[in-house]
Amino acid sequence: MPQSIKVKPGEKIRLSDYDPDHHEGLDKAEGLKQSTVHAQALDELAYRLQAEHRRALLVVLQGMDTSGKDGTIRHVMSHVSPQTCKVASFKAPTGAELEHDFLWRIHNVCPPRGSIGIFNRSHYEDVLVVRVHDLVPKHEWKTRYEKINEFEKYLVGEGTAILKFFLHISPDEQRERLQARVDDPHKRWKISPSDVAERKFWDDYMLAYEEALMRCSTADAPWHIVPANHKWYRNLVVARTVHETLKEMNPQFPKSTLDLSKMQID
Repeated sequence: MPQSIKVKPGEKIRLSDYDPDHHEGLDKAEGLKQSTVHAQALDELAYRLQAEHRRALLVVLQGMDTSGKDGTIRHVMSHVSPQTCKVASFKAPTGAELEHDFLWRIHNVCPPRGSIGIFNRSHYEDVLVVRVHDLVPKHEWKTRYEKINEFEKYLVGEGTAILKFFLHISPDEQRERLQARVDDPHKRWKISPSDVAERKFWDDYMLAYEEALMRCSTADAPWHIVPANHKWYRNLVVARTVHETLKEMNPQFPKSTLDLSKMQID
């Protein structure tokens, strides 16, 4: 299994075929070392992206509860200036948000030119949780895959590169992480009864994710399946992929339009 799986457009996905324990044969010390190198390199690239002010990068993180969305953000963006990066988290839509189409609240927080935006959950909740819990009719959520593809294609056309990561953990790993939250007084704030209740729908969520990955991985906005049972490896894969993407974008400092040859600062 390679470092992560970039899902080919239209590729049939069975998540049971992908090992959430995979770590390329690396040990933890080497993985931490490599991920830190990639995370540190993001600072200059993010600064150049801000200075160039022509394009943006959107990073989408999805996964089951405890898959590590928060932890990934903390690690991967640990060396990036807050001026160049903003996180948006998506929970159940508010009454005002429900008065609009499902993409309205998403478009409002897409990263502006010159910045990196990170979605902790995203518009994909509208083909995941709404499907699993029958929150909207089937014929409605079925139409949303193509609407999502069109929306992401539009963003890419406007200069936003998109990376989407599914953080893939096993149900056993999730159980251990939830129990750790119960056992640690400093982590109990992170757990709610609904987190435990949602485990009953694991298989339904896997089916929903499989279809979303298959229907919405495009050449412009690919999905990556990230083995996430090992937190250090999850962080490495995401940091490396974001770093490689920004390197390929190669943002440049703009040339000054001023004649500074005779400027003297007193």
